[in-house]
Amino acid sequence: MKKFALKATFSLCILLAMPAQAGSGYYLVSIYENEGEKTIDFKTWSSFVDNRPTSTAPDLGFSYMPNKTWYTELYATWFRRGVGSLANSAWTWQNDFLLTHGQYDVDVALHTSLNKNTDSSRGVDFEFGPAMQTGFGRVQINTNLFLERTYRTSPATRMQMKYQWQTKYRYRPELEFGLQGFGELGDWDNWSALAQQSHRAGPMVSGSFKLGNAADNKQAIRYEASYVVGKLNTRHAGVFSMRLQYAF
Repeated sequence: MKKFALKATFSLCILLAMPAQAGSGYYLVSIYENEGEKTIDFKTWSSFVDNRPTSTAPDLGFSYMPNKTWYTELYATWFRRGVGSLANSAWTWQNDFLLTHGQYDVDVALHTSLNKNTDSSRGVDFEFGPAMQTGFGRVQINTNLFLERTYRTSPATRMQMKYQWQTKYRYRPELEFGLQGFGELGDWDNWSALAQQSHRAGPMVSGSFKLGNAADNKQAIRYEASYVVGKLNTRHAGVFSMRLQYAF
């Protein structure tokens, strides 16, 4: 199974503070080039300010890759601030398109995401941009640069810029570890002052366990977890994120 997570050439790029449920501020966008694969996908993140939990947002979704080029996923997000109760906050439809398939040193995909907030006053978020991946031996490097804008709000918003990056060592399929980072810069053509930007980085670990021994068995459990520290919406915070996938 070839993982086409998102490929990078070393340049960190950064974006403005996003809505609390914007998934690409907490999870590295990744694509698996595995035609016909389906997954049940669970994700969750929690933010901490002064060592106290401030927000939690779990996601539950279903993904499918009908061919080698197109990855699609639909998922629901719930959100809780402080000690409040969880409530459904958004529905997201993600579609990613692999533009290369290993023939170049850097692989590239086009990531798109349409996010419908259940609170109509928050509008509809649309996000798109390149996802890139490269590697050296067992080292894999990912860099993603996305633009995002919220529609159907008043006053109107401007296009924002955000980034993701990851460097990891693929020790074995069951254990990969490295560093991960996220950030928000502000308006795509007029970045915010440094004090208003958000940048977070920290350690990550991931891996995959195959289920069964048959050569044609696609069943597997994948996991990923990270803890990043820095600015989130201009506040200093730590963010723990976790992702579990059942692939079949």
